[in-house]
Amino acid sequence: MAALLISHGADVNLRCANERTALHEAAKLGRQNMVKLMLASGAHPDPQSSYGFTPLALAAQSGHTEIMKILLRKGANALGQASDSSSILLEAASGGNPDSIALLLEYGADANIPKNSGHLPIHVAADRGHLLALKILVPVTDFVAIKQSGISPVHCAAAGAHPECLELLIQAGFDVNFMLDQRVRKHYDDQRKSALYFAVSNGDLPSVKLLLSAGALPNQDPVNCLQIALRMGNYELISLLLRHGANVNYFCRVNPLHFPSALQYTLKDEVMLRMLLNYGYDTERCFDCPHGDKVHLFYTFEGWTSTVIKDTMFCEVITLSWLQHLSGKVVRVMLDYVDQVQICSKLKAVLQKQALWSEIHNILNICESLSKDLL
Repeated sequence: MAALLISHGADVNLRCANERTALHEAAKLGRQNMVKLMLASGAHPDPQSSYGFTPLALAAQSGHTEIMKILLRKGANALGQASDSSSILLEAASGGNPDSIALLLEYGADANIPKNSGHLPIHVAADRGHLLALKILVPVTDFVAIKQSGISPVHCAAAGAHPECLELLIQAGFDVNFMLDQRVRKHYDDQRKSALYFAVSNGDLPSVKLLLSAGALPNQDPVNCLQIALRMGNYELISLLLRHGANVNYFCRVNPLHFPSALQYTLKDEVMLRMLLNYGYDTERCFDCPHGDKVHLFYTFEGWTSTVIKDTMFCEVITLSWLQHLSGKVVRVMLDYVDQVQICSKLKAVLQKQALWSEIHNILNICESLSKDLL
């Protein structure tokens, strides 16, 4: 049909609304015979669409290597870039066909040309999990270009949950503690920095294991990786982070008297609570209330909900109406990890209404007696 139309004068270089020609469509769809027909009928081999894509770029996206060969032999530019500066090699990395990538490199494509976002072909291959493509791109990508981009392919592999790509990058010597540049971090509300944070956020245990084993530091992000794991309730992930030095006493500082951030996710889960306590959680701090037996000042809980706890003193949190029923169990567990503590008036008033108060009261009395005997 196409040949018939061409024989009756159809314009092979006619452009549609987005400035794409029939050659664009044939290349994208992998129609090799159609591509040959268009070129033989006078089609321009390298027209750009309104987005700057050429038929070669569209063929690269879809991994149509044979069509790419035809276009390149006809003079298509392997170094072309789209309107967002995305190179044809980057489009090939997105498609993931290693033969397409190797072909472009043979024709002089540069793996160190970023698109406007700063991403390089290696970033795209890592993010998409294209292992074979990544193997080709690693040795032809300069670290200087990666540093200038502000993001490591390690971040991309972690974000995409591709542990096999992570392993390759680690073996190739990529730094697992390369931190996102500020200009990249600003796009994330949590201001994340590390590749480990991406893996933890995904609940991707294999990737987390790889990163930690390679020396990833667990306390580098504004929001601690441990806090993310606690929020997810992932016991294995929590245990793994704790074994590799995650800070159990992490908190978001707002004022000098605060409710440690990690604790808020363990109030309903004794297993997670004991995990923190077993790894050195500063339990005594929870009972360090400056008011003691005195009446507590009115506290404003602006911005609080049943799922959002802002930083403040432990006694102010655990005595909230929606958490009071947990106070007895939480305090009872904590008493296993302290020698002697004083219960402030506000916390005591709530505990006295709990079923475990009698047991808590006895423990406090015993600890006080032992302390006096030691004196």
